[in-house]
Amino acid sequence: MKLSEIAMELAGTKLTGDADIGGLCADSRVAGEGDLFFCFQGTKTDAHNYAAEAVARGAAAVLCEREISVSCPQLIVEDAREGMARACAAFCGHPERAMRMVGVTGTNGKTTTAAMIANILNEAGVAAGVIGTLGAVYGNVHVPPSLTTPDPVCLYPLLQEMAEAGMKAVVMEVSAHALALKKEAPIFFDVAVFTNLSQDHLDFFGSMQAYAAAKKRLFTRQKCACAVLNADDAFGRSLEGEAPETITYGLETPADAFAVVESDTLRGCKAVLNVHDELCEATIALTGRHNLSNALAAACAAKRLGAHADAVARGLGKTHVDGRLEWTAKYHGADIFVDFAHTPDGLEKSLCALREHCAGRLIVVFGCGGNRDADKREKMGAVAARCADLSVITSDNPRYEDPCSIIAAIEAGHRACSREYVVMEERERAIAYAVGLLAEGDVLLVAGKGGETYQEIMGIKYDYNDKAVIEKLVGKS
Repeated sequence: MKLSEIAMELAGTKLTGDADIGGLCADSRVAGEGDLFFCFQGTKTDAHNYAAEAVARGAAAVLCEREISVSCPQLIVEDAREGMARACAAFCGHPERAMRMVGVTGTNGKTTTAAMIANILNEAGVAAGVIGTLGAVYGNVHVPPSLTTPDPVCLYPLLQEMAEAGMKAVVMEVSAHALALKKEAPIFFDVAVFTNLSQDHLDFFGSMQAYAAAKKRLFTRQKCACAVLNADDAFGRSLEGEAPETITYGLETPADAFAVVESDTLRGCKAVLNVHDELCEATIALTGRHNLSNALAAACAAKRLGAHADAVARGLGKTHVDGRLEWTAKYHGADIFVDFAHTPDGLEKSLCALREHCAGRLIVVFGCGGNRDADKREKMGAVAARCADLSVITSDNPRYEDPCSIIAAIEAGHRACSREYVVMEERERAIAYAVGLLAEGDVLLVAGKGGETYQEIMGIKYDYNDKAVIEKLVGKS
C-alpha cells in the first residue's frame, strides 16, 4: 500500500514523499524492511527519538507529529496516536467496517460481559470473536493476551484476521487507557456497553473525573449507534442521551431490562430476564448479583443485534470465564474461589456475593499490584476487613516496588477496621496457609490475579497461577 493512500484517509496531514508500505511498526527495535514506523510521545519516552534507528533497520516511512531528520518520506499529523490507529485500520483494509462491532467498557465486568455477548451471538448463528484481557478468541483460534485492548499495530491486523476467518461480529473490551490513547479511533461501534465506574488507574488518569471522561468517549454519537447502560450506576445514568439510542438495565433501579431471581446458590443462579418485555429464563453459572447484572448487559447488547431469548439463554448457560469469581476446589467441606478482583469495588462485590452463601468463615487472600494506583491499597484493606472474617495479605504483581511497602499500605487500611489478618509476603505460602485453615462451611477467596499465568517482579514475569497452586494443595492432578 502507498503511503499517499494512507495519507488520504487522515485529516490535516503533510506528506514529504511517497513509499510502498509493507508493514506496521511502533517499536524501532523490531522495525523491518518496508515498515511504516509510528512516532508519538509515549508515557515514558518520545518515539521520535528512535525514528533513525527504525529507518536504519529498513523502515520505508515514518508517521510523526513534527518533521524529523530521517532519509525517508514522512507523514506528519497533528495527533500521532489517532493517526496511528487510523493508518493501521486503512493499511488492513478497514476490517472494523466489515463486522458488527460491540465495545464493552467499565471498571469491572468487561471480560465476563464480553464473553457472554460473544457466546449469545454465536448461539444466535452470528459468528463472533472476542478481544480482551484473556486474549482473543475466534472460531478455533486463541491468541494469547497482551493488553486489555491491544495496541493499533496488533489490533487492526487481528481484526483483519477475524474478518478473513468469517467472523460477522467482534466483541471488544475497550479500556479507559485505550480510549485515552485513541486506539479505537477508526471504529464505530454498533453497540457500546457500560458496566460500572469505580476507582482504578488513577496512577495514569490522576483523578476520577479524568478517568470517567475517558470512558464517556465511547458513548458519543460519533462512536456508537446504541448505548447499553447500567442504570444502577450513577455515571451510567449520566450517559443517557449521549448516543442516538439508549437501552438501560438494572437490578435495583427501574430500567428497560431487569431480572427476577428464581434460585441463587454459591455456584450461580437461575433468573428470568426481562429485556424490553421479552422474557428469557436463564441459568448463569457464575456467582453473585454483579454477574447477573453482567448477564443483563449482555442480553441487551445481543438482542439489539438480533439475538432472541433462546440464544440468550443458551449463551449465558455456556459462559464460564477463567479466573472471574471462579469456583476452583472443594476442600474439607469448604469452597475455594479464584477471582481477578483488584479494585475496592470489585473485591467488595465478590466478598459480598460469597458471604450470602457462606455458613462458616469467609477468608480472603489478596494483595495489590505495584506501580499502579497506590491510593486504592488502604481502601482494599478496609474492604477486606469489613467483608471477610480473616484476611491473608500477600504479594500480587509487585513489579518494581518493594512488596513490603505495598503490604504495609494495605495493612493500614485493614487495621483501622479490624486486626483479623495475617501477612505472608510469598503468595504461594499465603494460599497454603489459608487452605490449611479451612473447615466445613468455610469459603476462601483468592483475589487479584484471576487467570493470570505469571507474577511480575522487577520486570520479570515468573510462571505462576493461583488455580494451579490451589489444585496442587488440595491434591488434584
